[in-house]
Order: sequence, then C-alpha cells, then structure tokens
Amino acid sequence: MVFSSTIFLFLFLPVVLALYFALRPGLRNGWLLLASLTYYAWGESTFLGLVLLSIFGNYLFGLALQRLQAALPRKLMLAFAVSANIGLLVWYKYANFLAGSLNDLLLLAHSQHAPIILAPIALPLGISFFTFHALSYVVDIYRRQAVAQRSLPLLCLYILFFPQLIAGPIVRYHEISDQLSQRKVDVTDLAAGIERFVVGLTKKMLIANTAAQTADGIFAVLPADLTAPLAWLGVGAYAIQVYFDFSGYSDMAIGLARLFGFRFPENFDYPYIARSMTEFWQRWHLSLSRFFRDYLYIPLGGNRRGRARTYVNLATVFLLCGLWHGASWNFVCWGALHGAFLIVERLGLLRILERTWSPVRHVYCLTVVLITWVFFRSPNLLVTSQFLHAMVGLGQGAGTAVRAVNYLDDECLLALGAGVVFSTPIAAWLKRQLRLPSAAHVALFDLSKLVTLVVMAVASAMRLSSGTYNPFIYFRF
Repeated sequence: MVFSSTIFLFLFLPVVLALYFALRPGLRNGWLLLASLTYYAWGESTFLGLVLLSIFGNYLFGLALQRLQAALPRKLMLAFAVSANIGLLVWYKYANFLAGSLNDLLLLAHSQHAPIILAPIALPLGISFFTFHALSYVVDIYRRQAVAQRSLPLLCLYILFFPQLIAGPIVRYHEISDQLSQRKVDVTDLAAGIERFVVGLTKKMLIANTAAQTADGIFAVLPADLTAPLAWLGVGAYAIQVYFDFSGYSDMAIGLARLFGFRFPENFDYPYIARSMTEFWQRWHLSLSRFFRDYLYIPLGGNRRGRARTYVNLATVFLLCGLWHGASWNFVCWGALHGAFLIVERLGLLRILERTWSPVRHVYCLTVVLITWVFFRSPNLLVTSQFLHAMVGLGQGAGTAVRAVNYLDDECLLALGAGVVFSTPIAAWLKRQLRLPSAAHVALFDLSKLVTLVVMAVASAMRLSSGTYNPFIYFRF
C-alpha cells in the first residue's frame, strides 16, 4: 500500500485521520498502532509475526540494559542485542547472496567441495529500516541517551509507525521517545503536514515516475545499440528518478508524521548542488548518514586515531552502506566508490577543490555521482561495465537503431527540466527575494501558494488514476 496509491490516499489515510481525531487522546496511540499493523500486514502479512517477535525481543533487551549497572554485563547484553538484530538482517537479506558468492569463489578455486544449496529466502518488507530502528533503540538505552520503554505498545508504535516503516527516514529512538507519549497537533501542523505531503506526492507522480520511464527504457537497451548520448541520458534520467522518488517519499513521510504530531528529521538537502563528495553526503539521505556516523563510524574510532585508521573507518562504513542498500556486488562497488572518493578528498583533493572555480567543483561532483548511479541502477556488474563503456564512447551502438531523441517526448522533457530546476533550492531563493510590503501582498502570496498546491494535488491524482509506473525504489531495501 504505497503512499501514492488510491487505496492509501482515498481510503486508508482518511479513515485513520478521521478516527484519530475522533478518539480521546488516551486512545490515539493505540489506534495508530492498529493502523500501522494493518498497513504492514496489507503488503507483508507473512512476516508480521517476525516483526512483532523482533520488537518483543528488543523490548526485553531494553529492559535488561536499563536494569544492569555494571559495565561488563551491559556491554555483553548490548553485544547480544546487536548480534541478534544484525543476524536477523543477514539471514533474510544476505544469506542467498553470501551463499552464491561463496559458490563462485569455490568455482574459481576449482574446489571439489559441493556447492552450497540454499532455497531462495523471501525478503521481509522494510527489514533494513525496522532493523536500524531497533538498533537505535537498544544502543540509545545503552548510552543512556534514552530510558527503556516500559510500554510494549509504544515501542511497537516507534518501530511500526506506518509513515516511516517501509523506507524511513531513519528516526533514532532518543529523537522521538518523548513524542510517543506527549505531542499535540494544531492547525499549523495540519497545514504544514498536508503541504509537505502534496509536495512529496508531486515529486513522485509527476517527476520521478516520468523520469523512470526514460531510465528504464534506456537501461533495457541491448549493448549493441548503446551510444554515449543514450547512456548519459539514461543515467541522467535515473539520477532525477532516484532523487525525486526517495525525497518525495521522505516528504510524504515527514508530512504524514506531522499530521499526527510527530516531528521527523529532514532527509535531503539538495544533494545535487554539492561541490564535493564530502558535501554530497552531508546532503543525501541524511538520516542514514547520521546513523552510520553515530552508530558505526564514531564507535570504530572516527577520525580520532590517526589518518590511516580514519581511512579504514571510512572505507568500512561505505562498504557496509553499499551493502545495506542491497545484496549485490553492484551495491558494494557503489559504496566502495563513494568511500574511495571521500578518502581521496581527505588526502588532499578537497583542499584543491576549495581553490577551484565553483562550477568546476560542481561538475566534478555531479560526474562522480552520475557514474556511480550506474552501479546502483544496473542489475549486475556486466550491465554496469557495458553502460560505462558506452558513456565514455566505447559502446557498440552506431546511433541508428536506437537514438536518445526517441526517449525525449514533451512529457519527458518537461519532467527532466522540472527535475533539474527543483533539484536546486530555487523555490526557497525566490521566497527570500520576495518583498511583501503589506498584509494584502502576504494574503495574495498565500492564496497563490494554496492554488499551486491544489493544482499539484489534482495533477498527481490524475496521474495516479491513469495507473502508470508507481513503485518506490527504496521499498526494496
């Protein structure tokens, strides 16, 4: 039941909102939990019991960590809790990948050992996100940044709350623990939540989905027909798709949470205007970046133990970041490349970039991001290699069978153009430039904003009713 679906927009969400505000405050969390359980079961009823078992286990871990006082028992309990959560993630998400990789190594080594036969393991919906929320819970209690949750239903609500359950943002427990029991919603919250949701829905339906048709079409082109212009158009369209798809989902999640009184952290800050890869990761998927920084990079030593250790820590974090996105060597390579560029920038490239003309720095960063998106989008390393060859002019296509212009109809051009423009903070810049000298001008501005939002909502609903391509990219992680 994705946010951009008729069943969610016109049935699930209105019913949940109506009953939420109809109930007295003491019953509202229970209703949100029931709605969240229904939301998850709608798409993944098979694994609902597994998720609840995971939550109950972490509930017990939290109580134990709260009760223990001695350092060694607390460390052992934390190690057990983290191992249990990571073990669950590894089994369901990586067991088939690890078995297949080991079989490939045995084959390369001409080993006589029988291959490992492992039946395909289904991936529980949202396992990467609910596992990280569970890890945040036990680690925050261990660090005494939060108190263990005595109410099992409230812990369930933290992990299962439907706006962030499937694809984030990753909300750390200590950031939201107080809001679980005490929060309020006023007219300002409702207006801000609706506005944010409509903006996210528009990003998804009008920009990401249209760009996806171009990206999917080009990435499906046979290697014999790939040319440099076609390949660059394909990865450019995918860059627009993945940003507006995921930032659109994040906007919708933040907006939905605001409707119920929750304040979620921001997840994106115009990453495509970055002028270095270091800056890119200060703007892209912020909740994930902060999670890896606070729960992995800093515990490993961060940059406090010398340069060599810092580079090893960075490489480790980004290898795991790539692997977190998917059980594939493509994702591992994607993470490794990002980590490598961050290390190179720390080795001195960043100082050179700081003395370089700003547009050149921007081109450098955007080129690296586009090249690495090929690893992220391609189904395997063979397709990645073919695509990268085409991008540098070594493709096999002659430009006659399939041409880039074939994918550039008016709708695509409009979506890609809008994607380029709204990848920058132009709206915020225009707002700052406006001078509203009187209350009448302010009212006119607010009316214009309202009309724009209504048009965006109607246009998105019309696109939704046409039944076009609609899945969220990050739902599969």
